[in-house]
Amino acid sequence: MYTPCGPPACSLRTISAVMATVFLAIASGPIADAAGKAITPAQSEFFEKRVRPLLVSRCFQCHSGKSKVLKGGLRLDSSQAVLAGGDSGTSVVPGDPDKSLLIQSIRYQAYEMPPSGKLKPTEIAVLVEWVKQGAFWPNEKPTTAARTSQGSYDFKTIRATHWAYRALGKPKQPTVKRTEWIRQDIDRFVLARLEAAGLSGAPAAERRILIRRASLDLLGLPPSPEDVQAFLDDDRPDAWNRLINRLLDSPHYGERWGRHWLDVARYSEGFGGYLDNTALPHSWRYRDWVINSFNRDLPYNEFVRQQVAGDLMPDKPEAWPGSGFFAVGPTYKSDGGDPDSKAQARSETLDDRVDVLSRGFLGLTVSCARCHAHKFDPIPHEDYYSLAGVFNNTRVVTKAMATPVQQKAYNDRQAAIKRLDGEVKKLAAEIGKAGKNATAAQKHNLAKQRVELKRLRETAPAALPLAHVLDDTGDKDMPLALRGNLRKPGPITPRRFLQLLAGTNARKFSRGSGRLGLADALVAPSNPLTPKVLVNRVWDWHFGRGLVGSPSNFGSLGEKPTHPELLEWLAADFVEHGWSIKRLHRSIMLSSTYRQSSAINTRAFAVDGDNRLLWRFTPQRLDVEAWRDSLLSVTGELKLELGGPSTEDLRGSRRRTLYYKVSRNGDRFATDVFLRLFDFPIPRATIAKRPLSTVPQQYLFLLNSPMMIDRARALAKRLQRHSQDDSSRIDRAYCLLYGRSPTPVEAQLAHDFLSSRPDAKATATTSGKRDDILISSFENGNYGEWKKTGEAFGPGPASGTLPNQMNVSGFRGRGLVNTFFNHDKTVGTLTSPPFSVTRKRIAFLIGGGHHPGKTCIQLLVADKVVHSTTGQNNELLQWSHWDVANLEGKTARIRIVDQVTGGWGHINIDHIVQTDQRQAAPPREQVLDRWTQYAQVLLGSNEFMFLR
Repeated sequence: MYTPCGPPACSLRTISAVMATVFLAIASGPIADAAGKAITPAQSEFFEKRVRPLLVSRCFQCHSGKSKVLKGGLRLDSSQAVLAGGDSGTSVVPGDPDKSLLIQSIRYQAYEMPPSGKLKPTEIAVLVEWVKQGAFWPNEKPTTAARTSQGSYDFKTIRATHWAYRALGKPKQPTVKRTEWIRQDIDRFVLARLEAAGLSGAPAAERRILIRRASLDLLGLPPSPEDVQAFLDDDRPDAWNRLINRLLDSPHYGERWGRHWLDVARYSEGFGGYLDNTALPHSWRYRDWVINSFNRDLPYNEFVRQQVAGDLMPDKPEAWPGSGFFAVGPTYKSDGGDPDSKAQARSETLDDRVDVLSRGFLGLTVSCARCHAHKFDPIPHEDYYSLAGVFNNTRVVTKAMATPVQQKAYNDRQAAIKRLDGEVKKLAAEIGKAGKNATAAQKHNLAKQRVELKRLRETAPAALPLAHVLDDTGDKDMPLALRGNLRKPGPITPRRFLQLLAGTNARKFSRGSGRLGLADALVAPSNPLTPKVLVNRVWDWHFGRGLVGSPSNFGSLGEKPTHPELLEWLAADFVEHGWSIKRLHRSIMLSSTYRQSSAINTRAFAVDGDNRLLWRFTPQRLDVEAWRDSLLSVTGELKLELGGPSTEDLRGSRRRTLYYKVSRNGDRFATDVFLRLFDFPIPRATIAKRPLSTVPQQYLFLLNSPMMIDRARALAKRLQRHSQDDSSRIDRAYCLLYGRSPTPVEAQLAHDFLSSRPDAKATATTSGKRDDILISSFENGNYGEWKKTGEAFGPGPASGTLPNQMNVSGFRGRGLVNTFFNHDKTVGTLTSPPFSVTRKRIAFLIGGGHHPGKTCIQLLVADKVVHSTTGQNNELLQWSHWDVANLEGKTARIRIVDQVTGGWGHINIDHIVQTDQRQAAPPREQVLDRWTQYAQVLLGSNEFMFLR
């Protein structure tokens, strides 16, 4: 995860950037700082994009070598000066922010600095994180990029000498010794590197492993046992080629590879939190557009153009949703009406657009030139605003994906319906008022109009599909912002492409916003980066690591390619053959490199432990989407319909994980919580590469989660339906999950376990007590059959504390009713379906506001309130109950009420049960039969969770 550069003042994305740095600092290789200490490229980038601009804008006026009067003898413009301190002593204790005078001062705990006004919390967080990580300070060496005699960048020389910017051209294929290993041209480049290191490529993996690898890779789904057997029995020479073609023709290919791209596009349903909390209910249109684009193998150059300017292509309706690429990102709003806040929000929004464009398509960190010229790459300050100027002439709109003719037909019909409906209501009122005096003609006319109204409604065009896209608002160039501050304009910068790629005389964008010109420039023959970045991403998604290990940074701080000639060759071949991604898949997957065994080779491992030379296929853990989809596939529960609105039904949905709702802040939906547990990235900015973690919570989920127990029970039932014979069931389980039969040892272990007796604890029951009856636990991601009015209850149960709410605790499981939705500004009710009272008490967990009758939970009998309980102005949910013994046998309903806005204007409710106790019994340990336990173990195995 990575978050782009913010303005010199408070960055609305700073906190996520700070957290991203922690991860990237571990993942990146070291370089040296000004004091000679090793720092990572990510730390260097964090300093240049977050720390230095903040120091420049808020501190240098009084504390730098250029200060008219140096205050307190303290300079903050070099590492040595920071560590030396000033008249009051050392300013920074590296690694310990709390003991650092600088941090104490910006917190206003010692001196109050800056005296003009306290830094914002996000600005303080940047400096705290910087000091915590050692107050690193990158070397001040300017970029070594070539310059002309006048001191400007020599872009022609730079393009000719840097591997990333060099023009496309197919390098000569290297000579290798072991020619029998070669299947594709790709293999020559890989084998040449291996032989130079004294290594060789691995033999091909077994066929059963290959079909599982290919199916999970291209579809994100395991092959069926029947598909595996058919491939094993296919002795035709082109059997592997046929398999790849069949998988690429599947509509589920677009779902799998579209999800990869959605990481680049930082796709979400909105809800980005502070200043960016808008919902994007139609963002799924862009998601489906991406899926369809991959399925129809839309040439990548067109894929790029349509995402930049698809809405400006009137003759291509299929392209219109494409600019959702930008629209699904954050659009910030100011936290006040003052000019500074408005400028900051606009600056942040523009930075998102520039960042996702430059890192997503070009692998360049152009956002680093927002406040000053890029410190490491040949990107002048003005080039940032040449791109930002394009988006400064746009806005995000929700637009009907229909032609003008279709829109007119729809609007005309709706107007006719509205007009006739009004006439019908008016005539009906007249007849009602006339009573017995109403004439037969009036009645006949009313009946006739009702028939016509019904016809109009039944034959009306369907509602027009809506999508979030960009819309042009102007055609003006914008001024360069001095130090990144839009309130301090500099010279006007023409809208045009980067000089690094288009030259100093690059054509200016003059048509509309300039997006059409920008779209063409991104895929122009003179731009080698777009194809290089894409083929590297595809390689990364196939092998788990790209030829360039930093997929979104091909600049100086990024990694150099392990196989530069192969990268050149792939990009040139890709463009030469029509920018076809499916053909690129075939080139890669038909190679010996891709088909290699994943078996370890101790000699090769000693030489190249990271497998950067590709001496084997590196095993990869399935991402959360492929893993959950595979679970549903092998249990026989997966529903494979394509497209449509997203769901937040975490436990109940059987659709592919791609269709789960995702919030930009990662904390809005129950689905967010599940996805993040298994390394799904928070889509605040374009995702270069997903993090990979192994934490205890993941294993506990496999053991205890109701979702996993549901899958285990479903698999057990599927196996029991398959056969009455245990041996046949065991074999079927292995074929479904692993594409193979069990070994004799595995089969014997399974028989021994299945025939053993459950322990006494598992079969023990409590006698003499009636079980609790659950009314609702709010665990399914939605309210089910409960009826909702108003907006206070949100789209579904909350997963805990909502944004800007005090910590909510005491609830059970993962869901609860929490009407703090939208910050106590909404009201509503939530009413259960009817139930029969059959226990002495109704118990529930309750918290929230103390407003009797207004923020409360009520028991209704015959639509009358017979019991009501309110909160105690506390976010800790505690047990409460009603005595209902006198109501036994009666039909009742529960109603949860929030009719208060403002302070404590919300109610929290969870785990409503009928019970004979004063509170619900503790959750009973789930008793699983032997087959369910066995299924749970198989589903949680490494062999199932890894691609190898």
